[in-house]
Amino acid sequence: DRGYSVMLGAVDDPATYRAVGVERAAVVASTLPDARNSNVAFTVREISADVPVVVTANDPAAVDILELAGANRVLRLGDMLGETLARRALGPDARSHPIGEVAGLVIAEAAVVGTALVGHTIAEADLRARTGCNVIGVYLRGHFELARPDIALEPSSVLILAGTAEQIAAYDRAFENGTRVDRPAIIIGGGRVGRAAGASLAASGLGYRIIEARSDRVRDPQHYVEGDAADLAVLERAGIADTQSVIITTHDDDVNVYLTLYVRRLRPDVQVISRANLERNVTTLYRAGADSVGSYASAGATAIWNTFRADDTLRVEEDLHVFTVPVPRAIVGRTLSDCDIRRRTGCNVIALVIDGRTHGHPSANEPLPADSELVIIGDIEAEDRFLTTFPPPKQSRLVRFRPGTTTG
Repeated sequence: DRGYSVMLGAVDDPATYRAVGVERAAVVASTLPDARNSNVAFTVREISADVPVVVTANDPAAVDILELAGANRVLRLGDMLGETLARRALGPDARSHPIGEVAGLVIAEAAVVGTALVGHTIAEADLRARTGCNVIGVYLRGHFELARPDIALEPSSVLILAGTAEQIAAYDRAFENGTRVDRPAIIIGGGRVGRAAGASLAASGLGYRIIEARSDRVRDPQHYVEGDAADLAVLERAGIADTQSVIITTHDDDVNVYLTLYVRRLRPDVQVISRANLERNVTTLYRAGADSVGSYASAGATAIWNTFRADDTLRVEEDLHVFTVPVPRAIVGRTLSDCDIRRRTGCNVIALVIDGRTHGHPSANEPLPADSELVIIGDIEAEDRFLTTFPPPKQSRLVRFRPGTTTG
């Protein structure tokens, strides 16, 4: 009743996978407990040696076993989520962070906090002229907007950039400030996600302190503060008065909302990054004052998609894709300005691929050639509108996946 295609069958029975035609699958993704994931991978391998198998792992010790069972990739979601939360924390040099690559373009995110971009509009920033990068969109507290010249950049804004590796490097040279952050970030929660966030910060040369209530989880007194993060005295020992970032990583969303509200009240100016365990609590955490929210579901779904995706599709965030499509016959010879793609579909054309070469910043007034491809960014609804409004050629190699559907 939720629109998903569901098949009934035991996940450890080869007959289940034969009935579903597993040898023709794009991927088998299993998110069960580690032991059951190993059984799934081994059972699938009994039928097909070629289908990609992606599984999750809670225990680091399970990775080798899962690979021996036949998994092509093992996702350690705790580590991935910790790294994602740490990436959103204030860095020492305002550098960009690559998300992936599609059609020869590097897609990267870059926080504007601490840079000269704060307080300016996208038009005033003029990043295309200064670096060659194309600003394709802006995130502000979980809300994504396609780039418009009049969007004002706030300290909480995160740019989504597209460009060649050289252009992304030019952005970093233009905006890295070279300033080291001497005030450690505060991480609340010393579980797997919190420890991974700390390790990621340390690898970037940033200091951190983990607040942990359980004494058995205190690994290194130099980086840990034992106590309850709801206790002001504990927060003060951790450095709440002068830290620039607080990362909240507990496995209880009620606690995360509570602590987000508390930290935001104590430090209206601090960057708050919070973990969500249930997707329905993401918006609640933003309302509570979080600048950025990460969840297992979003991190895992993005990683699974990008593991088996075609080379012409990249998932940036949940429901936000960069994809390529052959120029539809209906608009060959017309200009992007004439087609008015953005207004009609909600998608934004960010590049044009001609004879295998990617050209960023396509002119809005040049006719679109045949036998070329558009590189487009949009959410699921916008992508559907584009493909309905401008149907691609029948020989298109575009492959699209949706929950419960496979269309090409």
